[in-house]
Formats: sequence, structure tokens, C-alpha cells
Amino acid sequence: MVGAESKPQELSTVSKVAQERVLLAPGEVNRALGGGLVPGSVVLMAGEPGIGKSTLLLQLANSMASGEKRVIYVTGEESVHQIKLRSDRLGVQGEGIYVLPETNVDEVMAQLESCQPSLVVVDSIQTLYAEEAGSTPGSVAQVKACTLRLMQWAKASSVPVWLAGHMTKDGSLAGPRVLEHMVDVVLYLEGENLNSYRILRSAKNRFGSIDEVGIFQMTADGLQEVPDPSKILISERNEGAVGSAVVPILEGSRPLLVEVQALTSPSILPVPRRIANGVDYNRLLMLSAVLTKRAGLNLSNQDIIINVAGGLRIKDPASDLTVALAIASSLRNSPLVPGLVGLGEVGLSGELRRVPQLQRRLNEASRLGFHRCLLPDSARDEPVEVDGTKVIYVTTISQALRQCLSTKKSSSPAGLEDNDTDQQP
Repeated sequence: MVGAESKPQELSTVSKVAQERVLLAPGEVNRALGGGLVPGSVVLMAGEPGIGKSTLLLQLANSMASGEKRVIYVTGEESVHQIKLRSDRLGVQGEGIYVLPETNVDEVMAQLESCQPSLVVVDSIQTLYAEEAGSTPGSVAQVKACTLRLMQWAKASSVPVWLAGHMTKDGSLAGPRVLEHMVDVVLYLEGENLNSYRILRSAKNRFGSIDEVGIFQMTADGLQEVPDPSKILISERNEGAVGSAVVPILEGSRPLLVEVQALTSPSILPVPRRIANGVDYNRLLMLSAVLTKRAGLNLSNQDIIINVAGGLRIKDPASDLTVALAIASSLRNSPLVPGLVGLGEVGLSGELRRVPQLQRRLNEASRLGFHRCLLPDSARDEPVEVDGTKVIYVTTISQALRQCLSTKKSSSPAGLEDNDTDQQP
């Protein structure tokens, strides 16, 4: 226990202590935490201004405050009346939630010792200051000192502490890097301010996997968990649309179907533009080069715009094939084969490489009515069986385009050429 006199112990003599996780609401938070909140843990949540951090924190406080359980909500940015206005909007009664408008960490610690809460929320850590640190709030010394005090108290009392953190202009967590090393869990609340969907993504978790994510939708009643995100993300997709392709990605252990949209247009600039919304920009440049060199697509005079519907960001390399198919579909002005999903990582020589957990991805695609799947030929070593789904194996990106697009060439001068000299079937 932190603060108590300690001495070395042989690991084999240490007794096991069963710590039951605390389940919160919305339930998607438990998924991002790896199964719930661990007693005595310190969780740091960051996000851009207006993304919904304070809304989610108040909802978590409300789910924890019941009966004899009390929650201390330390606010250094808003007044008590501002918190009350938010609680009224969210339908939170506020019973068991004690708001503490304080920025002096010494006063905060004194209140925590006297109240003995079941959960502590600090919004935000950059507003607290310790007098002994001798600098302005938000500085490196202040953030380190205040976080250390809260961490020591959390470990000694076995009460979880939830911290909100600011984001810098480049999208990283504000404050010293050591702040992320001090806490037990680091979560990022991501999304677009003009889009209703939010993703709670774990960047560090000492008590579980960092692969799990929570998916929410911002409503008038706060952040609500999304029960079937795949269905919602492709609900507005127009079947047969040019430049549209669907891919089953993995967000943690959960498969999601997302729509990738591509638009190619003749450029009036000396250097054509490449715009990537929801995918990595450098990945788009690589795929454009591969399509030009290995598949014979004339993209040298084309602006290329890629967008992931729903405002999500894709990091899964399994989406390479889908992005390439969407670009080719737009360039050829020809839709893809109906009911098709593509899975595969694209190499620089135009080869397709398999991706993990094919069975789970195809099960999700089949559930929502996609009955064709394009896979790399190397995936034959991992046979998948999904009722009603036809699996098509291809070796190169050129073969994939011939399987998915009409053989009729576009009248556009930037049409698809049947150039597969670099990669033979």
C-alpha cells in the first residue's frame, strides 16, 4: 500500500487479492476498460474540446452514485451551476454526486479524506495546482505533483479516480509525457464534432487489452451506447453506388462493417490532390502508387478523395483492398459487384496479403446481407465457412479489379487498362 512502510517480499509468498471490477453505465465504457473499473485505479481520459468528455464523466458519476455510494466530482473549469445545467439536460438527478469547485489539490485531498467517496472525478487535471510545486497550473511540475497525490490516495484507499485531460493542437495529450506513465489507464474519446458518433479508445491499460473500444452516439440525453454499430454505419449506403465499397474491420475484438467512399476527378493542378478522411494519408499515397504501377490505372492527373462514412478512422490494414476497389470503381465509373466485401493488405508489388480473424469478419458481413467476399489467395490456409457466402481468392490487385469491375472500359481517358504485366495470375 502506498504510504505505508514497505519491505521486500518474496513473490511466491504474496497472497492473491480478488478485486471485483466495478461495472459502469454506459456499458461500452466497461468494454473499453477491459471488463470494468478496477478499484484503486487511476484512469485518464482525453479528447478534443466539445467532444463529450464532461458529458460522459457526469453519466459515469451518476451510474456510480446510488445508495450509500458517493461520488466526488472535482471541477476546476465549471461552476456548480454549470454542472447542474448539464445534469438537467441529461436527466441526471444528482443524488449521491457531490460537486467540489476547487483547484487547490490540498483542499481536494482534505475533502476526499473526510467524505470517503466510492469514485472521484477530476475535470480536469490541468486545472489543479499544488502550492509546493511553485508554478502555474497546467505546467509540467504542477501536473506531475497533482497526479502523484491523487494516485497515492487512490492506491491507499482502493477508490478509483477518473481524470479528464486536455488535448494539444496536434491531437496529443497535453501535459508531460510522464503523466501517461503514472496513470493505469489512458483513454481517448474520438469523433467529429459535427458527427454524432464517438469512439472510446484505449491507449494504455494495465488491467486488460488495449484493443477494445466503446462506441457511442451523442444524443440530447447524452452519450448512448450503440447496440449494433455495423448496421447503423452502413444503413444509409446506396447499393450500386459508384466509388463505394464495404470492409469488415476489427475494432478490438469487435468486427465492424464500414463504407469506404472514393471520388476521382480530373485535376486542374500541376500536382493532383490526395485527400484522406478516415484513412491514413500516407497509406492512400501508397495505394495510389500501387494502382498506377501494378494495375495500370492512370491516376497521375486525377484528384483522389477518400472518405469513411460515419466519421470513423480506419487503422486496420485489411481495408487496403477496399480502398483500392473504391478508387478503381470511381475512376472506371462502374459500381462493384453487388453484395461484395473485400479483405486484404496490399503490398508494394501489387500482391494481396491475408489478414487475421477472417471467420469473425465474414460472419459479420454475412449477417448484414453481404454474400461475396474477395480474399487473398494465401488465405486458403485459413479456410472459412459461412453459409450463403461465396469466397473468391485472388493473388494480385489486378486480378481483384477484374473480378469486381465490369470489363467494359469507361469512355473517360482515365479508364482502367488491363495491364497485369508485373503480376501474373
